[in-house]
Amino acid sequence: MNQGLLDSYTCYNGVEIPKLGLGVFLMKDESELIDAIKSAVEFGYRHFDTAKIYENEEYVARGLKESGLSREEVFLTSKVWNYDQGYEETKRAFQESLDKLETDYLDLYLIHWPAEKFIDTWRAMIELYEAGKIKVIGVSNFQIHHLEELKNAGLVQPMVNQIETHPEFPQNELHDYMKENGIIHEAWGPLGQGKSDLLNHSILAKIGQKYFKTPAQVVLRWHLERGEVIIPKSIHRNRIKENSELFDFSLTQEDMNEIALLNTETRYGGDPDNQERLRATSIKPTK
Repeated sequence: MNQGLLDSYTCYNGVEIPKLGLGVFLMKDESELIDAIKSAVEFGYRHFDTAKIYENEEYVARGLKESGLSREEVFLTSKVWNYDQGYEETKRAFQESLDKLETDYLDLYLIHWPAEKFIDTWRAMIELYEAGKIKVIGVSNFQIHHLEELKNAGLVQPMVNQIETHPEFPQNELHDYMKENGIIHEAWGPLGQGKSDLLNHSILAKIGQKYFKTPAQVVLRWHLERGEVIIPKSIHRNRIKENSELFDFSLTQEDMNEIALLNTETRYGGDPDNQERLRATSIKPTK
């Protein structure tokens, strides 16, 4: 087992969150997902990130059960979707996620997007946290002004903010804000989601050659050097293993400066300030 996968950051409430986890976004095939989780566990992963909207929480539960790990050995994350936001709605959605994940608590629960009712959602999450149902509460895709809105409402600040982050979109201003306020920066899409030629860039190849690492490993190490939690996703056993081999090298300041040149401020995922999208995804579909 790669002992580096037990490395963690400490949230401001003292709970530790593993630096590296397996993301399962878009993994809809049950057998593929179960196999991916079992491979990840074998290589030392103990952190798994899902969400209600991914429609695979049951598969995650099955994969973890088949892996043989005890619940206490796993750091498990899920998220409340936009059409489940609101005080009572969030509590119902949270219980649904617990049932599907076959657990009685979550290590981390996130507001998936800053939809209209996120203040009421946050109040419900604080109560669930205080009741011991969640060890760490946080948000996802929140901008500085959303975080300030929570602060101005007199509510506790999130312990984690999971946001799109990669060398082409490092979110430096938000990153610095979170660091100053003690909020853990968790990166989704840490490799750019395959939506660009990022991993073919000559700068990453050159740095990788120095350390006998792939461009993807260099990018993932870049995140760790910045103090970020990362949740790269893959169903491929060899890629899951490759993504875990990050703890036997480090990047120099010169390396970091070179990677900083890749910043194009290009967001490949949704814009948290796209109100039309937030409204559309806040309408529960009729079945």
